[in-house]
Amino acid sequence: MSLLEKIQSPADLARLSSAQLDELCEELRGVIIQTVSHTGGHLASNLGVVELTVALHRLFSSVDDRIVWDVGHQCYAHKLLTGRAAQFEHLRKSQGISGFPRPQESPYDTFVAGHSSTSVSAANGLAKAKTLTGESGHVIAVIGDGAMTGGLAYEGLCNAGRSDDRLIVVLNDNKMSINQNVGFVARHLSNLRTGRGYQRFKNAVNKSVSRLPVVGKPLHRLLSRTKMSVKQSVYHTSTMFEEMGFYYLGPIDGHNLNDLCRALEVAKTANRPVLLHAITEKGHGYAQAVKDPDVFHGVSGFDVETGTPAGGGDSFSKTAGDCLCETAEHDDKLCVVTAAMTGGTGLSAFAARFPDRFFDVGIAEEHATTFLSGLAVGGCLPVFAVYSTFLQRAYDQLLNDTAIMNNHVVLAVDRAGIVPDDGETHQGLFDVSFLSTIPHTTIYSPATYEELALDMKQALYRDTGIVAVRYPRGAQVAIPSYKPDGKPFAYFRNVNARTLIVTYGRLFSHALEAVSALKEDLPLSVLKLNRVHPLPAEVLRIAAEYQRVIFFEEGNRMGGVAQQLGAALLENRFFGQYEMHTIDRFIPACSVDEGLHLCGLDTEGMIRAIRGGEDRDR
Repeated sequence: MSLLEKIQSPADLARLSSAQLDELCEELRGVIIQTVSHTGGHLASNLGVVELTVALHRLFSSVDDRIVWDVGHQCYAHKLLTGRAAQFEHLRKSQGISGFPRPQESPYDTFVAGHSSTSVSAANGLAKAKTLTGESGHVIAVIGDGAMTGGLAYEGLCNAGRSDDRLIVVLNDNKMSINQNVGFVARHLSNLRTGRGYQRFKNAVNKSVSRLPVVGKPLHRLLSRTKMSVKQSVYHTSTMFEEMGFYYLGPIDGHNLNDLCRALEVAKTANRPVLLHAITEKGHGYAQAVKDPDVFHGVSGFDVETGTPAGGGDSFSKTAGDCLCETAEHDDKLCVVTAAMTGGTGLSAFAARFPDRFFDVGIAEEHATTFLSGLAVGGCLPVFAVYSTFLQRAYDQLLNDTAIMNNHVVLAVDRAGIVPDDGETHQGLFDVSFLSTIPHTTIYSPATYEELALDMKQALYRDTGIVAVRYPRGAQVAIPSYKPDGKPFAYFRNVNARTLIVTYGRLFSHALEAVSALKEDLPLSVLKLNRVHPLPAEVLRIAAEYQRVIFFEEGNRMGGVAQQLGAALLENRFFGQYEMHTIDRFIPACSVDEGLHLCGLDTEGMIRAIRGGEDRDR
């Protein structure tokens, strides 16, 4: 029996020797590598925190203490140690365990964490609640240096540092987020890691003390525990974390269990907010992930022996990136901004070819949006490539810093609609609903690569204000005999039809399949939207001609296009039957096909909905 099979809860770690803990870390890495190679998931980030996770669960009580993981794509070892090893093979699959912390899944998952930079604020609230209620125990926030490029992290740190709560912030410093980190924080942490004067002094003291007879080893351990005091008195440094009110410990080797455990023991006795700075290696223990950590941050699967990732080929993301590269060749005003998502949004080629006009601002969507608006005021033609789920963070900046001035910016909204595998926190279901509330905003939702390219040109050179071009993750679905022409909609009329199907994006292919399946029994017309907001006036006129209108939408019901069209028809005294089939729930981890089926938006669901209404009429 392996050591991992003996771990039913974190309490079991207390029975293991130091040598067994090291062996357990290797087992954890092996399980994570093998599982992710089949299921896909976040690999490099999880391999980097194995020792840290073991140390946390060994030193802190599963009853009294709470751990809050930032982002959550570093929680796989945590899940394996908290009773979910047997379920781990179903990671990120339908009915399986989530790739992120999920309190509904386990009492050991303290807080939902799918978006970055939230852990310190959440842990600050939990720690304050412990203080107010007199509850024992510590709260530990584990945050990566990449998440420290997000402003919310500093709002949390500034407030938490003023408290007297039992809060420990563990800074997992691997010098990366998804891509290389940028900005002041990265430089500051680098200085802490590499301060030469202090490092030379520390090494000299360690060597000298270790050679002393009898007292050498005990004295060496004492100095290790009081390293911060020695560092301040000799090297005369102060970190920004200390200025915020934290007791700073580190930097320490995040892959040395003994050092981690000693530092955490010191942190537990501080009785004040502590920041423990641990240096880790992203991808540690798997050479291919160490060599290429950005590729192995999130993978769809890979060959363990060679490290060759699965998938590749054409995608909406790549098409968007290619289109921007082509445009930039002829327009030196075009600038592209991303928030730590260069590869994910298909911009690696643009970054390499046009480095002076490419800006990765870190995990800072709010800043990215206002920066974008500033570029527009300055005469540039700016594009923000961003996942739909992360664009949610920038609503205020779009409204107040962009729309009020009617600045022309383009949003390349990637991962729109149902997003496979990552679960509730990463679905792109809300962008249409919140973007359409903002004045001077236009939204396109192409169904094919060709349509995406046409929409991007329209967004850049013909529209004004905020223009969003939204598209799904992955490859296009083949749509026979459909030739996009860049117009706001396409109308496929059946002169015998009393029922009109309205939809947009990739659901168009399912609508055509449903119409084909029903053609012998029920004549149907189809209205395929390309520009989904504002709705063209002609769409309203066409819909009003039918006795029954059915809208299928891969997006949120409230504020979605279906609801907007329904409201417009009502205002124009439409007396026919109007039905909306949309999404009004959070979607768990699943494939796209499973998600569409769950919501009744696949071909089968559309056929059922169309037939159901006809049966009611009869």
